[in-house]
Order: sequence, then C-alpha cells, then structure tokens
Amino acid sequence: MREPSTTTGPGRAAPRDPAPRVAPGRTLAGMVRASHAGPTVVVTGLATALAAGLAAPPRTVLLVLVVVLAGQLSIGWSNDWLDAARDRAVARADKPVVAGAVTARLLRGAAAAAVVVSVLASLPTGVLAAGAHLVAVAAGWAYNLGLKATAASWLPYALAFALLPGFVVLALPGPGRPAGWLLAVGALLGVGAHLANVLPDLEDDAATGVRGLPHRLGRRAASVLAPAVLAVAVVVAVLGPPGPPRAAAATVGVVAVLVGVVAGLVGLRRGRSRAPFTLAMVVAVLCVVVLGLSGTSRAVV
Repeated sequence: MREPSTTTGPGRAAPRDPAPRVAPGRTLAGMVRASHAGPTVVVTGLATALAAGLAAPPRTVLLVLVVVLAGQLSIGWSNDWLDAARDRAVARADKPVVAGAVTARLLRGAAAAAVVVSVLASLPTGVLAAGAHLVAVAAGWAYNLGLKATAASWLPYALAFALLPGFVVLALPGPGRPAGWLLAVGALLGVGAHLANVLPDLEDDAATGVRGLPHRLGRRAASVLAPAVLAVAVVVAVLGPPGPPRAAAATVGVVAVLVGVVAGLVGLRRGRSRAPFTLAMVVAVLCVVVLGLSGTSRAVV
C-alpha cells in the first residue's frame, strides 16, 4: 500500500505545521512570572508571619498560608490574562504571554482554579474570616477587570490590604476582632503600594488607555504621594497600638519617615527616576518591621 503523499498539487491543501510546543520548564517559569511572584510571596509571607506572631495554632498558620497564597496567585494570573492584549500592544516582552511561555487561556484556567482553592481552604477558618478574604480577593479581581483604569484605582488596594490582616485575626480561635489601627495601616499600605507599583509602567499604561489615579496625578505627584502615604502608615503603626510607643518601633518609624521625605524630594527633582519607587518600597518594608516591633498582640481587641 502506498504512503499518503505529502506533496501539494491542484486542489490539495498544504498540510498545516503543528502548533509550537513550549517546554514544560519554560511554561512553569512563565506561570511563576505571571503570578507576580514578588508581591505574591511578600503578601503571603507577611500574612503567615502575622498569624504566627499572634500565636495561632499550627493548623491555622498553615490555613492562612494556603488561603492567602491561592488568593494572591489568582489575582496575579488574572492580571496577566486580562492584560494580554494590552501587553502585546506595547510589546511587553517581559510578560510571559507576550514572550510565548504561557497562553492567556492557561492563565485564565489557573486563576479560576486558584480562586476555588482559596475559597475552599478558607471555609475552616469561619464565616467571618472566609468572607473577609473573599472580599479581599474580589477587590483584586475588580482592579484587574477595570477599576485600574479609573480614578478609583486606589480603592481595591485599600480594601484588600485592610482586609488581609483582618482575615488573619478573624481566623484565630476565639472571639477576637482586628484593631482599627491595624486595618488603617493595611489600607494606607495598600494605597501607597498602588501608587508606587504603577510608577514604572505609567507610560505603557497610558498608551493603552489605562488612566488610574496615579496616571491622572502624573508621575511627579504620584512619586511624592506614594512615600507620603506610606509614611503616614508608619506613623499610625507606631502610635496606633494602645499604650506608649515602644522605643524600637519608634526608632524604625523615624527612619522610615525620613526615607519617605527623601523619596518625595527625589520625586520632585527627578520625575522619571526609579529612585522614588525603590525608596517607597523601602518605606513599606520598614512599616512592616514597625508592625512587628509594635507588638502583634495589640492588634487584637
């Protein structure tokens, strides 16, 4: 019997080349990058550390880790999935979808699966805790789905960052509730992180029609406001807990505020510099240090 001919001729369609296959290792690396690994690891680590600092049982600490990690993965993956066309339009070769490491369809499925895992894992923490975390994740998705392009782009960050420590406290055994000052610090950190996080991508965002609060303020104003908001978060973290401020927390707080002032001055003088973004991140890290030094036990009422 003759082998089927692979030549083309009149009326015969040329065979289609098979779709290019991506090496599994490259796909895995692309999934990690698309998850926005840095912020995902930091937020998950801080939530887990807060649970441990509040003397939560090992089971609760593990649940917090799984719930927050899954929620953050869903937000990161949905961001790159929903932004795939926009990233291609501005040739963002650093994005895994544009680079061909993953597909938008894969990210969509992974984001949906991560939400399911996050919700199911949160149920044992109780109705209030699970509800708080679900709202936090929904806020992240709302940002990705369109709020990022509005003047209210700061709102999902403020809500999500306030609810994350709230979720951790509510997940603890017993009737404790998160202190108001802790929620305020979280909200301020969220707004400051949003303003700083957008700085490196302002031009690419503007080219594709994204006009959130930082874009409307302009690079110079956003570069000054980001560290200013974070510095206020530091002050609240130092003065918010009941009783006199602890010396170590106050000392680190002063350093953080000074770094924030420097970041604001650099933002005024060097509008397109990456220094304000870097310095703002330093202030955010110092704020977290202040939270630890202020005593996590005072975060529960």
